Amino acid sequence: MTANIATDHAAENVDVVLIGGGIMSATLGTFLKQLQPDWSISLFERLDQAGLESSDPWNNAGTGHSALCELNYTPAAKDGSVDPAKAVKINEQFHVSRQFWSHLISKGHIGPARNFINPLPHMSFVWGDWQAEYLQRRFEALRSQPLFKTIEHSEDHATLADWTPLVMKDRDPSQRVAGSRVVGGTDVDFGALSRELTSYLGTSGVDLNFGHDVDDLERSSSGGWNVKVKNRASGEKRTVHAKFVFVGAGGGALHLLQRSGIPEGRGFGGFPVSGQFLRCTNPDVVDQHNAKVYGLAGVGAPPMSVPHLDTRFVNGERSLLFGPYGGFSTKFLRNGSFLDLPTSVRPSNLVPMLAVAKDNLGLVKYLVTEVLKTRNAKNDALRAFFPSANADRWDLITAGQRVQVIKKDAKKGGILQFGTEVITSADGSIGALLGASPGASTAAPIMVDLLKRCFPKHMDAWEPKLREMIPGYDVKLNENESLADEIIAHTGKVLNLS
Repeated sequence: MTANIATDHAAENVDVVLIGGGIMSATLGTFLKQLQPDWSISLFERLDQAGLESSDPWNNAGTGHSALCELNYTPAAKDGSVDPAKAVKINEQFHVSRQFWSHLISKGHIGPARNFINPLPHMSFVWGDWQAEYLQRRFEALRSQPLFKTIEHSEDHATLADWTPLVMKDRDPSQRVAGSRVVGGTDVDFGALSRELTSYLGTSGVDLNFGHDVDDLERSSSGGWNVKVKNRASGEKRTVHAKFVFVGAGGGALHLLQRSGIPEGRGFGGFPVSGQFLRCTNPDVVDQHNAKVYGLAGVGAPPMSVPHLDTRFVNGERSLLFGPYGGFSTKFLRNGSFLDLPTSVRPSNLVPMLAVAKDNLGLVKYLVTEVLKTRNAKNDALRAFFPSANADRWDLITAGQRVQVIKKDAKKGGILQFGTEVITSADGSIGALLGASPGASTAAPIMVDLLKRCFPKHMDAWEPKLREMIPGYDVKLNENESLADEIIAHTGKVLNLS
């Protein structure tokens, strides 16, 4: 497919168009306003506020992934060994985000840290012999890494009861259990942060357009892109010409990437997965738990199925969330259409999608089982984590949609990817982000990578400002322990985490 070349008529002209009002577009827009304040930017979001879809804390983005407790980032190899590399990489990325947020707060660009981030221990918890032995090996693999040097580990029931009272209350005293903990974890409300960032953008001259659909985008005959936009309330349509376009539309990004026609986007598909959680807001229960506690996914279950009992801070209110329970919908967005999946199928991605369907029958079986799971079965899963849980105090809520990336693979035909994927055109005039976890928590380094790919000629001029915003820019903190300690102490102070 070759991109259409549209003839310019009376299009508005801007330097940058951001599609989507979530954490990715808001982060990129903030970087650009810091680096190139003279550029004109327009942002288009289909909902009435920023951060209401994938960035919303009830839509799977409320954890603050930093690999401190998420066991799917440190899987055991066939020989039982544990490689810490992926966990270290994600933790490095999260510290880039922390530095960026700290800079914005220090300069008064966004409100106080308590508006979106709270200190919260991160803990891994397992039971049974082989799980306990795995967690011990993981602890040994991580404790020597400078970024994980504060990790603690125990199999003592009394110690674990002190760390996580609800998880240990009424648990069989003869059951072998194990836990690893890092006290210096966080909980992040990425919906609130998205709104902080877009508010800054609005006061910095960015043209914010909520309640607007982007219907299409085409290459312009004069270079750049013509972005076709519709006001959802009035039905008014207009075209905006941009030198650069970022498609940060969450589940809606795949369709827009396909419409762009860039060859780099061929072969990509999406597999949508929905989920449910049990939520408790009863203070008598909520006040007894102050941690994010992650377990192990069941044998054959996908990474997104990892059970966890989370303390969440949303709009200043504490609550507990347990799950997830997998589900399936053909929508790509919570507020999307059931036609999203079928209309995403193209000749270029049909083979990868069929290959993924063939090779992931276990995932299909898992989703079918989850969809058919009764409320009583969901309650049983909660009690395995929290033995004395009273199910009447927990409400079942439906979370947002995650669209996992399907991409071409020379050997298999196609693979299902559970991370994020940045796609950019050869000329750097358009970029798009597909995928999910750990997305939101690593938005800052992901957007720095996009800047390098799409604006290589500007990077030398931008580097001093980037180093001001991110003191550890282009440095691996895990290999520079003294700098890591200094940066973590500074950002912890600015973010009220220490």
